[in-house]
Amino acid sequence: MTNNSIFRRIRFIFNFSDHDIMDVFRLVGAEVKRHQVIGWLNKEDHEDYVPMSDETLATFLNGFIVLKRGKKEGPQPVPEKRLSNNIIFRKMRIALNLIDEDIIQILASVETHLSKHELSAFFRNPSQRQYVECNNQILRNFFQGLEVREERFRD
Repeated sequence: MTNNSIFRRIRFIFNFSDHDIMDVFRLVGAEVKRHQVIGWLNKEDHEDYVPMSDETLATFLNGFIVLKRGKKEGPQPVPEKRLSNNIIFRKMRIALNLIDEDIIQILASVETHLSKHELSAFFRNPSQRQYVECNNQILRNFFQGLEVREERFRD
């Protein structure tokens, strides 16, 4: 998944306006302009498409965490220069305050079945032997399941 497609999915799932997105960035001290947001939201084949860097998506996800959980005491997290699916998955987990059972249910809602052990491997330190890289399909299914979950909450 590209950073832009992840960004578009989050916007759609949580029904963010362009200004909402700009506010999320502001929560972590980043200023973005509306034309930047529009460029990131454009599809890859659009002439005004702008690729979103890892650091920019990490900044947005850090702002999303602050939006959903509040600002934490002490030094604020520095956005990663390089993102992986595992880091994105972890940031979404933190922002939405999800426990293993929640994620397992979210994935099951889109016919993806993982055990608690398989899931925990995604959130381990990469230097640990049991660490497993999260592939695009798992992350895509997580976002699909999250969309289903959020639609239920809105109804």
